[in-house]
Amino acid sequence: MSAEHDPIDRARRAAGAVLDPELRRSLDELEMIRDVSVTPNGIRVEVALTIVGCPAADRIEREVRAAVARVSDGPVEIALSVMSPEERQALITRLRAGRQRGNPFVPGSLTRVIAVTSGKGGVGKSSITANLAVALARRGRAVGVIDADIHGFSIPGLLGLVDDAGRTVRPTRIDDLIVPPVAFGVKTVSIGMFLREGDEGSAVAWRGPMLHRTVQQFLTDVYFGDLDVLVVDMPPGTGDVAISVGQLLPHAEVVVVTTPQRAAADVAVRSGLLARQSGQPVLGVVENMAPLTLPDGSVLELFGSGGGAQVAAALTTDDEAIDVLASVPLSAGLRGAGDAGVPLVVSDPEDPAARAIEELAERVLRVGRDLAGRPLPFGVR
Repeated sequence: MSAEHDPIDRARRAAGAVLDPELRRSLDELEMIRDVSVTPNGIRVEVALTIVGCPAADRIEREVRAAVARVSDGPVEIALSVMSPEERQALITRLRAGRQRGNPFVPGSLTRVIAVTSGKGGVGKSSITANLAVALARRGRAVGVIDADIHGFSIPGLLGLVDDAGRTVRPTRIDDLIVPPVAFGVKTVSIGMFLREGDEGSAVAWRGPMLHRTVQQFLTDVYFGDLDVLVVDMPPGTGDVAISVGQLLPHAEVVVVTTPQRAAADVAVRSGLLARQSGQPVLGVVENMAPLTLPDGSVLELFGSGGGAQVAAALTTDDEAIDVLASVPLSAGLRGAGDAGVPLVVSDPEDPAARAIEELAERVLRVGRDLAGRPLPFGVR
């Protein structure tokens, strides 16, 4: 019997093509299809999950059943088991592709790093980060987000990574490998995912060394896979984390977020200057909460105007002109979408703020580095 007509082969190929929702690789590539057999009742598929209590177990079972049912005539039985320690270690080795444990986002990597920063809090930096990341993912990019705002983390809530009980969704641990949860196509890690249950609302009272170690672990211990873009939500100001990110990701391109208010703009300039001191290039400025055109045609300048242009002018040098990449108008929808955990670019893409962020994503891609002509890290064996 040819493979085309072999029911076991058809079922194996269908089951193997299903993607693991966390690792974003096929079950065949991950060697999670342990056995396929024909029984008196139909087709039986045994799937080896990575860990006991795998949070994606129900989804994997459901999608494998549906995939096999499409190529089989009879009932489909799915048997879930768990990988042995040896199988799990072999999987981790394959995922790391032989690379030593360390920061995969060093200068020269194919992942573009965008650090979104601000001079002060309350300017909507995290909302811009979350929506920008989702907008990039919707353009077919593989995107990850690191919430480096340790003391004021908010990315999990903005991306809806909260369960029905209000608890932050936690990463999956495969031995020493941390697999980040995915929301709206974006892989995300935040300190809020590692706090003990019940401590989510408490303050993270850490100082310099702990902050540096946390950011370092996010880079080295979290398995993001192959990313096109890594977006880092920075804490406001020029403190310990900003310095650590400058050391760990010296090639990150910095987007400075400000409001139109002069007081916010004056402080925002400092975050761009610190980036330059670390060797990080300033990609541009985003003006958030910009003037809003009302239905009657009048313009509401709640926070004034011109702050974005002021920051761009202050950061422009004889060798480099800095532009305002986007002016995002004041939007109740942006605030409401953040509270609901559904980014505005998804919930209401026609909102003027959503359209401005979509244009920001386009501009980030247009002004970013070009991989054309760069040697890819492939060797001849």
